[in-house]
Parts: sequence; C-alpha cells; structure tokens
Amino acid sequence: MCGIVGMVGRGSVNQEIYDSLLLLQHRGQDSTGIATAENSGVVHMHKAGGQVREAFRTRDMRALLGEIGLGHVRYATKGTASSEEEAQPFYVNAPYGIVLVHNGNLTNTRELTDELFHKDRRHLNTSSDTELLVNVLANELQSSISGLELDPEQVFQAVTRVHERVEGSYAAISLIAGYGLLAFRDPFGIRPLILGTRKHDDGHYEWVVTSESLVLENGEFEVVRDVEPGEAVFIDLDGKLHTRQCASDPKLVPCSFEYVYLARPDSVMNGISVYEARLRMGERLADTIAKYTPPEAIDVVMPIPDSSRPAAMQVARKLGVEYREGFYKNRYVGRTFIMPGQAVRKKSVRQKLNAMSSEFKGKNVLLIDDSIVRGTTSKEIIQMARDAGAKSVTFASAAPPVRYPHVYGINMPSRHELVAHGRTIPEIAQELGADFVVYQEVEDLKAAILEGSDLDDLDMSCFDGRYVTGTVSDEYLAWVEGSQES
Repeated sequence: MCGIVGMVGRGSVNQEIYDSLLLLQHRGQDSTGIATAENSGVVHMHKAGGQVREAFRTRDMRALLGEIGLGHVRYATKGTASSEEEAQPFYVNAPYGIVLVHNGNLTNTRELTDELFHKDRRHLNTSSDTELLVNVLANELQSSISGLELDPEQVFQAVTRVHERVEGSYAAISLIAGYGLLAFRDPFGIRPLILGTRKHDDGHYEWVVTSESLVLENGEFEVVRDVEPGEAVFIDLDGKLHTRQCASDPKLVPCSFEYVYLARPDSVMNGISVYEARLRMGERLADTIAKYTPPEAIDVVMPIPDSSRPAAMQVARKLGVEYREGFYKNRYVGRTFIMPGQAVRKKSVRQKLNAMSSEFKGKNVLLIDDSIVRGTTSKEIIQMARDAGAKSVTFASAAPPVRYPHVYGINMPSRHELVAHGRTIPEIAQELGADFVVYQEVEDLKAAILEGSDLDDLDMSCFDGRYVTGTVSDEYLAWVEGSQES
C-alpha cells in the first residue's frame, strides 16, 4: 500500500504534488519523494525517510522545478522499510530519462530479476519491486522506439509488453523526460488509480492522476474517470490526453481491503463511496452480532478510531444500543497497522489511544474495529478497556477473519502471524482476551462493498484464499513467508 500522484500543469507543480501527498499520508509513512521535470527534459528529484512534512524543506521545494511531476508516500511491502535507497521515485536514464512511482506488489520478482540481468543486461541496486518495474518499462520502451522521437503509439506498445511480463498488482505513474506523463494499471485493477482534469486560465487543460479521489476534490479537479484495468494513459507536454487499453483480457477486481481500512472515507474508488461502503458493513455486521451475541452482553457500542466509525455508528443504530466514544486518539502517532515490526506496533497502540474510564466503568462494551489482522493491536485495546473498568468486552470486526497472506500490496506476508490462521473464533477470543469475538461474514462484506455498483467481483484473497491473478502458487506463498518480514 502506497500513495501516488502525478500532475501535468501550466505552471510549477511542486507545491500541488506536496499538498497531494499530505492528503495521501495515510497510505504510507515510511518515506516519501517528489520528482519534477522541466520541458527541456531536466529532471529534479528529492526523496527521504519519514512523513511528508519531515522530508521536504524550503530549499528542497525550490529545487523541484517544472510543469510536470509525480510524488509518492511509501509503506513498505517489498524490500526494506528502513532503507532510504528504496524510497520512491526510482530513476533510470535510458531511454530519455524515466522516473516511476508504484503502488502494489509484483509477484514474479524472482523471474523478472533473472530476466533483467541475463536477458536485458540491466543492473538492480535494491530489492524493491518498483526498481524492477521501472527497468522493465525502460527496456520495453527502448525496444519500441523506431526513431529519435517518442510517440504515444510506442508508449502503448511498451505498456502492452509490460503487462505480458509483469504479474501481481501495480498502479504506476511514470515521467518520461521531455515527453510527458504515463500512468497505467494492472489488468485486474487491484490497486486504485483515478484521472482528473481542470481548465487553466489560458484555456489549456491541467491533469492529475492519483490513488484517491480526495486529491482531485481538494485541488478542484473534475473527475474524468478511474483508469481502467490494463489501460495506459499518456499526457504529453502540451496537455493532450492519449489513452489505450493495453491488456488482452482485462477485468476489474479491486482490493476489498481498500474499502475496509486503507482508503480515506471521503474517497470514491471504482465508483463506490468508501464511507457508504463502511456504513453498509456496519448494517450487515449488526445482523451477525445479534445472531451470535446475547443482548444483555452489550450496553454500549464504541469504535476503535478512526476507520471503524461509520460501521460502529450503524451497528449501534441497528441494535438500538447507545453509541459512545471511549477512546481518545493521539493524532501525532501513525497508523499502527502499517508500522513495520510487531514490537513497534504493540508499543504504538498505547501511544496512539487512551481509554477514558468514565465511558467504560461497569459497562458491557461492544468494540468495533475495521479488521483484526495480527491481533497485536486488538489484544492491547481489549486490555485497555478492561483496565478502564469494562465489565465485559465483546470485540467485533467489520471484516471477516484474515486467514491468508495478502500478496497484492498489503503487508501480510506470513499466515503464521495472522491471529485467525488455524484458530476457531472462540480460540481467537481467548487469544485476544475478549468475552466474545464476532466477525463479518465473507459474503456480507462483498455484498456491502458492491451494493449499487456495476462491479461483480473483488479481490478478497486474505479472507478467502482466492488469488485473482491466478499466478500465486503454494510454492510462491512459502517463498514469501520465508523471505519477507512484516
């Protein structure tokens, strides 16, 4: 999970890219970077560890010249979280000069690494799959060029071959020095990408392509549409838009976890409001809670702030139980799910949340969270509720049990660290220290997200073990578990 943005403007784009990355900060906090290019083709880049406000100083911003650019906030799912060398964007100087940012996770990195070395004669300096992707794109662009100049047809030929070589999830934005901005999405559209435009005072159009629609709204861009799965979008330096479907058999199967947790609630993805989807999750979860939990076990409903609030409000309304806010959140601590390492996550829970005793004392409390993944955070929160005086604690998840690794861009590489793996729900409750644990049903989650949309399928692989690309083998999952840490 990362946040990406690219812009083609009529003036300097550095400040708007910076502002956009602030809006996307929830998607990654390990590192960040911005690259811009002047029309002459000169590329400027700055990247650093940490969050956006920490990474860029006035002198850095002044050096980012140009009317075209892209930016990235990183949450490491491949490579090393602490390595600033793996911060994005990545740059290669041939052909022309290419800079690329990527959200997702490639699943055939071993094969690509071997091909790039033995066949394409390209050197890789990190273990990042983004460096793999930019080199594959550069190699295919080099093969597509027939003369000195680069035209959209050659760009689309290159993306077609990228789709043929690369497996997994990838929403990517690339700056081609002296030519324009390229964005493309994997043939299943697993990771989000949306296109927007606005008219400049001089009558020309400016463009943005990014992970979430809230960036468009904030910048007063008009939503054009989501980039289609398998599609490539190329915007030249004159602001002219070129598009092409570059995959042979595209099918939109977006990641369900975007709606559960990753995206901000004020975004719309693939035509589905994240906020409304979370409300519907609460509606359906309430039915399951009523089915499995005695009414006398719930005096009050409380969310685990912030992403579970819409679901919790609907659970309380439908059950006819009082809704209260029992946890105060420290806004200056990052999202614990995306912090690297179990020890860091556990320590950060109590830095992030504080339980108010007046809301818990003597009450049978129903806590609602968006999901339960490793159980580290949930276990700490349940103990905090008990320490604050709760009589009993029922813990409900707006998502089903996470029983399988997620390999498409979310940091869940090992099934053995998933609290639901190999456990029954009563065993999970015992492990977490809850009186009762209730999960959303798999089909209820799917129905809640898809209701009212034109979509008919979702990637729910971490819940049901069905990997939509069809290229994820047991051998690959074993290799991931043995070679990657979360």
